[in-house]
Amino acid sequence: MLEALYYEIDDQGITCLLCPKNCIITEGKTGFCRTRKNSGGKLYVLNYAACSSYALDPIEKKPLYHFYPGKQILSLGTWGCNFSCQFCQNWQLAQAEPQTMYVSPERAVVMAQQAGKDNIGIAFTYSEPNVWYEYVLDTARLANREGLKTVLVTNGFINNNPLKNLLPYVDAMNIDLKAFSDAYYQRICAGKLDNVKQTVERASRYCHVEVTTLLVPGLNDSTKEIEALAKWLGSVNHNIPLHFSRYYPNHRMGIPPTPVATLEKSYQIARRYLNYVYLGNVESRFSNTYCPACAALLLERTHTIISYLTQDKTCPNCGRASDISFF
Repeated sequence: MLEALYYEIDDQGITCLLCPKNCIITEGKTGFCRTRKNSGGKLYVLNYAACSSYALDPIEKKPLYHFYPGKQILSLGTWGCNFSCQFCQNWQLAQAEPQTMYVSPERAVVMAQQAGKDNIGIAFTYSEPNVWYEYVLDTARLANREGLKTVLVTNGFINNNPLKNLLPYVDAMNIDLKAFSDAYYQRICAGKLDNVKQTVERASRYCHVEVTTLLVPGLNDSTKEIEALAKWLGSVNHNIPLHFSRYYPNHRMGIPPTPVATLEKSYQIARRYLNYVYLGNVESRFSNTYCPACAALLLERTHTIISYLTQDKTCPNCGRASDISFF
């Protein structure tokens, strides 16, 4: 086992300082995420290099729509999470202990290099990468030296110091903003809204950021809440893409799926404050990218990516820059 970063020892035991839960962990016990254990008065990582799943995914699947569209990325996941979302789509990884294989940081980089010319790097996804922190940091450093991109698909629930020390090696993040209500975060996810907002604000100053909100009928999809969310995100940066994703029953939540009309209404509200809004988990023209200035179609997303941008990546109609990263 590897000794963990970010903890302190006091009379009560060990306080883990990786995420805002700041778990106090006594001898022989683990914290909320189950990946860190107090053994002999030191905190050890239980999932270092423990890979539960991997695949070569389209970058759009993360979802990242403005970060090298049409490319692929090697996606790695582990087990454990510092949330316990009732609707978790990957609960078999986040809330259980699946079988794993050992993938060293060096091996992960080689896998990415051998994945083909369309692969841009490594994404840490499927489960929460923040509870894989030491491995993600080591691997991202190596990937950075080899010219590979590093992507995090995360709930954004991390303390400032660990985030600050990881960000220099991260190229893009998709951050789940579960709702714009602290009551929802505490009741449905066992988290806190303000900490996630801080991560969005800090990360957006260092790397490419996109935000995803899963809309759950009757819980986080009110007009008032959607407007507050979009208005706040627009105040951070009105070019941050916001993805509204359609909820389907999963794990411990049996509410019926989100109506498409709710998604489309949320899209219209958010577009008042943001240049780029997308709908996910549903077939819709709102998965395309349109020019915020003249509404011309820039990128069409069907089974492939069709670009209508000019050679210098501007709008073919009005000449506005596309706000999209390309190789």
